[in-house]
Amino acid sequence: MNPTDAPLTGKALWTVFAALMLGMFLAALDQTIVSTALPTIVGDLGGLNHLSWVVTAYLLASTVSTPLYGKLGDMYGRKHIFLAAIIIFLVGSMLAGISQTMTELIGFRALQGIGAGGLIVGAQAIIGDIVPPRERGRYMGLIGSVFAVASVAGPLLGGFFVDNLSWRWVFYVNLPIGALALLIVITRLHLPSRRTSHRIDYLGALLLSGGVSALILLTSWGGNEFAWRSKPIYAMAITGVVLLAAFVWRETRAAEPIMPPRLFQSRIFNVSNAMGFTIGMAMFGAIVFIPLYLQLVYGYSATKSGLAMIPLMAGLLVASIMSGRWISRIGRYKAFPIAGTALLIVGMFLLSRLGVGTAPWLASAYMVVVGVGIGLVMQVLVLVVQNDARPQDMGVATATATFFRSVGGSFGVALFGAIFASRLADQLKLLPPSSGKVLAGLHLNPQQAKQLPPEVHAQFLGAFSHALNGVFIWGLAIAVIPFALSWFLKEVPLRTTVHRSTEPAVGAD
Repeated sequence: MNPTDAPLTGKALWTVFAALMLGMFLAALDQTIVSTALPTIVGDLGGLNHLSWVVTAYLLASTVSTPLYGKLGDMYGRKHIFLAAIIIFLVGSMLAGISQTMTELIGFRALQGIGAGGLIVGAQAIIGDIVPPRERGRYMGLIGSVFAVASVAGPLLGGFFVDNLSWRWVFYVNLPIGALALLIVITRLHLPSRRTSHRIDYLGALLLSGGVSALILLTSWGGNEFAWRSKPIYAMAITGVVLLAAFVWRETRAAEPIMPPRLFQSRIFNVSNAMGFTIGMAMFGAIVFIPLYLQLVYGYSATKSGLAMIPLMAGLLVASIMSGRWISRIGRYKAFPIAGTALLIVGMFLLSRLGVGTAPWLASAYMVVVGVGIGLVMQVLVLVVQNDARPQDMGVATATATFFRSVGGSFGVALFGAIFASRLADQLKLLPPSSGKVLAGLHLNPQQAKQLPPEVHAQFLGAFSHALNGVFIWGLAIAVIPFALSWFLKEVPLRTTVHRSTEPAVGAD
């Protein structure tokens, strides 16, 4: 064995693993840290109709960049590509922090997302290079906990920075953490350089990115920027469908397709990804809009609303850990997606009952139900896809599953944002003209809402709650889809071995 192929052990391994976890933590954190700061950001920069794009731009950019990072890592070395992803992410974070308009912020969030895609994929690939297969499960479990912790810490940190510093620190906090990860990777990570000749399917990546972006624009703009039956919406729909159809055609002819068509010959793969897509829609939709309810209806500060989100995240964390342990113990998994999606339906129904008079403890109980439902199914779907994939397709199968879940999240935020903005506008039109004049300059800023005259404030909260109820009703309808699909998820015995091909090493990073 070449010395550079020897796996890291002991302190050296844990030092590098800590840096990889920091990188993934940053990418996961920025999916949720913005949620509690959104009302304040909108109050400062304006642009209520574009609120959901602060989250969507990040998710979309990280999603569409994911397929490219694997091949770039093979061509130029995983360490170099991972370092590049960290630098892109940090530059995007700094620029987002100094944004002066909502348009600037959305653009720099997209730059952050491009870096985040490399952080997630790169860390998982590097772990495969430094940890033997027999030990890899334990470390992958720790990575799963990173996403859960980030889900809890994101809303809380976002609220803390808004209340005590500025919403801009939601982005500045990434700089010292990312710099530490950068330093450790540069000085401590030494990988065998496995350079293989690859062709990057740039045309396929372009078609996929364009098609997905067009359809997300459709869901975001429909009913807000343009009427649903307007020419721009029709143009977005046609463009999205044509580009995705061209992508499918391209993948059947590309020498090295981004998404190999053979993967979709598996029913397990197709069902799992369809479930991941729809659950991603419901999950991110709930996380983004619950803080709005907590801050406007209960008058919570940004920090307190972050704390109030802990029941949802705790339910997700506990359910993920416990379901993983039980699956390892009994070797069966089908019951968990069925139970999880059923609970998600119940949770979305309960959230749709939230109103101005709902007690805080009851809202917390509703959030626990949603969190447990998501936790029982989300991580299981990744396990199912990996268990079904052939050894040589393990990486691309996992990346594709992550892609569908992320795209679902992007669609969910955009769709729910469009539904909410449209319903709120319709409800405000029903208020007396005198109230409408008072609310004309309101941007869902909690501080502005508190200063409204009591009667107008009550009318606004009623309109807001009614609009938000509709969002969760749609979430319920979407959650029915993965529940139905879960019954068609074939249960295959879990493999006890993992095979990994090895290529000859040539030098080292």
